[in-house]
Amino acid sequence: MNQPQSRASERTENQTHFGYQQVDESAKEKLVGDVFSSVASKYDLMNDIMSFGLHRLWKRFAVCLSGLKPGGHVLEVASGSGDLARHFAKQVGPSGRIVLTDINADMLALGKSKMIDAGLVGNIEYAIADAENLEFEQDQFDCVAISFGLRNVTRKEKALASMYRVLKPGGRMMVLEFSKPALPRLSKIYDCYSFNAIPKIGKWVTDDERSYRYLVESIRQHPDQETLRKMMLEAGFDEVKYHNLSAGIVALHLGFKF
Repeated sequence: MNQPQSRASERTENQTHFGYQQVDESAKEKLVGDVFSSVASKYDLMNDIMSFGLHRLWKRFAVCLSGLKPGGHVLEVASGSGDLARHFAKQVGPSGRIVLTDINADMLALGKSKMIDAGLVGNIEYAIADAENLEFEQDQFDCVAISFGLRNVTRKEKALASMYRVLKPGGRMMVLEFSKPALPRLSKIYDCYSFNAIPKIGKWVTDDERSYRYLVESIRQHPDQETLRKMMLEAGFDEVKYHNLSAGIVALHLGFKF
């Protein structure tokens, strides 16, 4: 049985991690882009298989805590197939504004297709955008959300600061991401499943084992619950708290801008 490797050391100057590899910061964006371009066509199917459908419940829980009202403005960063945005559309209604962004054109196209298939047009906008440098005016959105995307960002601190800048005073930030299981026994089972089953499922469904091995490694490199909470506070967010979902396999972090 493959055993999970220890976390790579903190990135050195001009370097970061890509899974368990150390790479130049300038190279990571393309490497991550290649991963998501490779899996885009089977992205939703793989999410259902890998999580046993639980990702849908995690996302619905996040939406319930978004605080959005009719007419609200919401930004989904690293929007992927737009799962959150489709729920947000019901909350803000036709008078609201929904912006989906992704750094990967293939994933953004997938999200747009899913939104159109759901009959959601009119007040929906799409933009290729880097989470570290969101080119929107300051204080624009009532809610900013990123779902299973922050772990792929090279400079997470810069991305959090960028999302803080575009959030309105009184607005709400949501980060839904894989995290650290709270129970040691569960952690061992989770590692066994992640490192042995998920890459094989990826090979079977998408013919791409390597991308899903990266996915598993990227989760282990992502900050744990308390570390991410502190990072959000340092970025300027207030009253940051988190909810452990599925015993901490996933965590929803909430922060505000006062």
